[in-house]
This record gives sequence, C-alpha cells and structure tokens, in this order.
Amino acid sequence: MLLSVVVPVYNESDGIEIFHKSLISYLNPKNDIDDYELIYVNDGSSDDSIDKISKLAQSNKKIKVLCFSRNFGKEMATTAGIGASTGDAVILLDADGQHPPRLIKEFVKKWKNGIQVVIGVRSSNQKEGTVKKYGSKIFYKLFNTTSGSQIVPGSTDFRLIDAAVRDELVKFTERHRITRGLIDWLGFKRDYIEFDAPARIAGTASYKTSQLVKLAFNSFISLSLKPLFFFGWVGVGITAISVLTGVFIIIEQLLLGDPLALHFTGTAMLGILMSFLVGLVLISQSLLATYISHIHTQTQGRPMYVVDVTHSINL
Repeated sequence: MLLSVVVPVYNESDGIEIFHKSLISYLNPKNDIDDYELIYVNDGSSDDSIDKISKLAQSNKKIKVLCFSRNFGKEMATTAGIGASTGDAVILLDADGQHPPRLIKEFVKKWKNGIQVVIGVRSSNQKEGTVKKYGSKIFYKLFNTTSGSQIVPGSTDFRLIDAAVRDELVKFTERHRITRGLIDWLGFKRDYIEFDAPARIAGTASYKTSQLVKLAFNSFISLSLKPLFFFGWVGVGITAISVLTGVFIIIEQLLLGDPLALHFTGTAMLGILMSFLVGLVLISQSLLATYISHIHTQTQGRPMYVVDVTHSINL
C-alpha cells in the first residue's frame, strides 16, 4: 500500500522542519503504512519555505516538491497535490501542525476497513479567535440549509480519500472551489474522526478573515443554487401581500364605504401598487435565475453521475 501525503505550504518556514520531523515519524509500517510519498506544494511562499522543503527532498527521494510561480491559494495547492499523487490513498493535512500526524494511523485503519473518505472533524481549536469560531458555526448552518450537500460542522481539510475518489475529483475543472465541498459532493462511503486541534507550531494563520469570507462565499456559489432563487420567493411574498392588501382596500373602502374608518390615502394606495410592481420584478429576476442556474451547472463541467467502481459488479 502506497500512501500519498499532500501538504500545502505557504510561509511556514519557522515550523516546517518541526512539522516534517513529526510527520515522518508516523509514516512507517508500525502505523500500517507500507510505503509513502510526501508531496509538499509551495504556494508561492515569500519566506524561505521552499529552500527548507527542497533540502528535505534532497535527503529523501520519497519527498516531492511542487512549487507554484506565485500564490494561487490553498485550494489550488491542495488540488495540485492531489493531481500529482499516485498512491492507493491520499491524505491531506496542513503544515502548521494543527492537523495531528499521530492520527494518520486511525485514518489508514478506517480506509483499510473499506471507508473511502475519512474526514477529520475538529471538536476544539486552541487559540481560535471569536470571529473565526462563531463565523464557522454560522457558515455550516447556512451552508447545510441552502445547499444540496451536507457538511458535518467542524469538518476540515484533514482527510483521507481513496484513489477512486481522487480519480473522480481530478476531473473537476472549476476554478472557484472548496475542495472539501467537492469531495463531499462526490459521495462514496465515508466516516469521521474527531480531534482537538493543537496550537500552531509557529507563526500566525495565513488565512485572514476576509479570505475566509471569500472562501465561504465561493462555497455557496459553487455548491448551492438556492441563493439565486431567494429573492424570487421574496417577490412572491411581496406580490401576494400587495394583492391581498389591494383587494381588502377595494372592498373595505370603495365597495363598503370604509366602515372600519381606516381612511386609506392615495399615497398608501400608490405604495401598495409600487410594492406589487417590485414583487413582479423580483419574480422576473427569479425566472432569469432559473436560466442562469442551468448555465452555471453546465459550465462547471461536473460529471452527470459518479460510479463507485469498487463496489460495482461485473463491469
């Protein structure tokens, strides 16, 4: 069994050697790993991260280094690493030490028992900021409400995927992606491992709040069409209320002579008419969104279906 280990690296110079030493200590037969390849993807680091991982690769032929020409982002680095892997299974983890390498044995064990996607679920995170903590909870809540896919709260990029999953994942060509979401979209047999994320080995998190917000936004756009139709339903509600209110005014004031003494003015009636027209505009936008959703789905180029070859028979 060959295990591919993919590690995106961006400005991790201060802690990369400590991380590497810890990681290598768990990649051995004692942890049910017969052989491995370690793929470091340098995502345009501005420090000397590339020099340090290059030295590591020179001393160990099992280490590969992919070096981007500039910073393309973690999602692209992860994608490139997965695409370069050749193992029977691929495990993804960060270079900051918050994905404990000691858990690799548990990931591999579940995979050998037939699980094709093993997902690390963070139950706690040392020194996690308030904004990130509660922002994450809001994201998972909104995503699971609006998306056709369901993500377990706390799910991370720390995960193992079978070669069959990798072979399907590399077919995706969309640029604005969230890798964990695409893996979840693929399906396959999955299981979870909870872990407590330790503090970073060194330095500070490279992901700023603005980048996390952008990633969340891309996730909604990529994996959910419901936001396109949200204002259409708002328009339906506004139109319905406007029509009912207009009918009530006609009956109460014009036909019955205002027995409730509500004294609706011309301005109020004009406001109701404007609300009715706004509702129609929003409904029209929803109809347009229907066509846009079809274009969006078509241009993503995702497969119409995914066959789990492992569990299929006599193909």
